[in-house]
Amino acid sequence: MLVDLNIVPLERGAHLSDAIAEIVDIVNDSGLPYQLTPTGTCIEGDWDEVMPVVRRCHEQARQRSPHVMTTVQIEDEEGAFNKLRANVSSVEERLGHSAERLVME
Repeated sequence: MLVDLNIVPLERGAHLSDAIAEIVDIVNDSGLPYQLTPTGTCIEGDWDEVMPVVRRCHEQARQRSPHVMTTVQIEDEEGAFNKLRANVSSVEERLGHSAERLVME
């Protein structure tokens, strides 16, 4: 199962890096596979593994802010594993190239 997690502590100003870093630390400490993206964090595991992590992340954000917006999107495919990489690899195979282009400074 993949859980795409987006947590935004509101009323904190435009820069959220410190708050997001604390949340990513919780995900990292869980030991579950994850990938940080520019707009959220995708976590892989089963329901009973991932949902307590989601809750801890939300609670951490609430410690910093009285108003938090948490969005969770779930992809649940029976018998699937390593979906963090497999979903991207499948598209890249069809494209014939990497599915990212970073701005170079």
